[in-house]
Amino acid sequence: MSYMDEFNFWLEDDYFDQDTKNELLAIRDNEKEIEERFYKELEFGTGGLRGIIGAGTNRMNLYTVRKATQGLANYILKQGTGKKGVAIAYDSRRMSPEFADAAALCLGANGIKAYVFESLRPTPELSFALRTLGCTAGIVVTASHNPPEYNGYKVYWEDGAQVTAPRDREIIEEVQAIKDYHTVKTMDKEAALKAGLYQVIGSEIDDKYMEELKKQIIHPEVIQEMADHIRIVYTPLCGTGNVPVRRILSELGFRHVFVVPEQEKPDPDFTTLDYPNPEDPKAFTYALRLAKEKDADIVLATDPDADRLGVYAKNKETGEYVAFTGNMSGMLIAEYILREKTAAKTMPENPALVTTIVTTNMTKPITEAYHVKLIEVLTGFKFIGEQIKLFEQTGSNNYVFGLEESYGCLAGTHARDKDAVVAVMCLCEVAAYCKKQGKTLWDMMLDLYEKYGYFKETQYTITLKGIDGSRQIAQIMDKLRENPPKAFGDLKVLKFRDYETDRIVDMETGAETTTGLPKSNVLYFELPDDAWCCARPSGTEPKIKFYMGVKGTSLEDADKKVAKLTEDLKALL
Repeated sequence: MSYMDEFNFWLEDDYFDQDTKNELLAIRDNEKEIEERFYKELEFGTGGLRGIIGAGTNRMNLYTVRKATQGLANYILKQGTGKKGVAIAYDSRRMSPEFADAAALCLGANGIKAYVFESLRPTPELSFALRTLGCTAGIVVTASHNPPEYNGYKVYWEDGAQVTAPRDREIIEEVQAIKDYHTVKTMDKEAALKAGLYQVIGSEIDDKYMEELKKQIIHPEVIQEMADHIRIVYTPLCGTGNVPVRRILSELGFRHVFVVPEQEKPDPDFTTLDYPNPEDPKAFTYALRLAKEKDADIVLATDPDADRLGVYAKNKETGEYVAFTGNMSGMLIAEYILREKTAAKTMPENPALVTTIVTTNMTKPITEAYHVKLIEVLTGFKFIGEQIKLFEQTGSNNYVFGLEESYGCLAGTHARDKDAVVAVMCLCEVAAYCKKQGKTLWDMMLDLYEKYGYFKETQYTITLKGIDGSRQIAQIMDKLRENPPKAFGDLKVLKFRDYETDRIVDMETGAETTTGLPKSNVLYFELPDDAWCCARPSGTEPKIKFYMGVKGTSLEDADKKVAKLTEDLKALL
């Protein structure tokens, strides 16, 4: 069907409710808007669905959510694991509870029990819950840090990680095989409850989750000694982190935790935020104001589904607050865990730290210093979660920490996705440890730079929306793939990695080797002196991202090098 045929089908067919039809009638004379909503199906990708909320095949609504769930249900039934059930969590966004119920009632109509949280919960707690309940899969309704008009739907498998190959492709095929909305099942909620196909979960999972988090504390005695001396400002950015973060810090004994009042409660419109992303400095406007008022040591922000953590810490010399990238905060936690576990002789045998190909190269000297194996995977925390599963299956290594540059990390294996609640807890322990030594987190970061090198990373992002934008992003990737640059400014390209074709090319000799990682539309350029650049289209937003990193001899030198590399990249494009 053409997009106009699809539009008319939604307007005329009895399957769709009147509110949906009214929304579509309001755009009847806007062909460009109709095309945007109906020119394709909202893509069920390797991470699930993500899109703008609204009526249409290319939007997040009850019908696209239900259809995706029918595909998942078909897959589960073919696997013969339907009796295990599916856990469902949702965040604070518009339509999140409704989408969660739409998924649950579709599963119920297919004879698959749904365990649905009573109210909003963090994404990592869903990962924990489905493993605790022994479910075959999990669903989180969230658009993470996207703008307020978005929502999304992520699928997890029984190991607690987001689905990876080949399972992700197999589920996508089941979703794509559904051509008729009338074949998508649903049922009445009261009937589902009565039949035992819809079960509400809550505090019993929360309590077990908290106990698992506390197992990651290395020096509880240091927290007890310093808890009254640390001042913490925290914002959940109007999302799911407020209750679990406050609870874990309170139970550990931290007495001075100040929550930003304007961003404490769930708010689907994110009224006080341009963009609810802890990577965005503007998201900290209210938190930094409160930090100065309370003379806070650290300032923390979790994104709406509480899987990412943003951090500021005080610079004692200037009295100002310094922004930490995800690489910086991740390295602080990682080095602390490796150092203190080594010193206490509690490091497991064959320890491994797992990171992604676009995360800081500082991981290399740190893991070498503590004789920990470093494993690099593709971008996306699901690949880190997959490694935990492989370690358990093979006994090859013991996971000690995992991180990615996009403000996500995981201490422990209670979850198989990044967990900002455990990251807050760990970072506050590190802050207590620093405080005991008369230092701040910024002092410790400077110590790491001095010891391991002044590593600095940045991103350059191009946003190209709509149908034309998708084509332009593809053209940029094709150009870089077919004619890889020989240099970025005065930095020669030493090796070119193409993860789509699984090859690494030595640019001097022409020799080729394989990447050893799954196929992915990612290009990576190895440059001299620990510098690098990587190109990757976003899987969830209309963007192409360029990740870059350098190693300097000082903060100033690293800043200059990364600024020049960014300009050299722009010149190439």
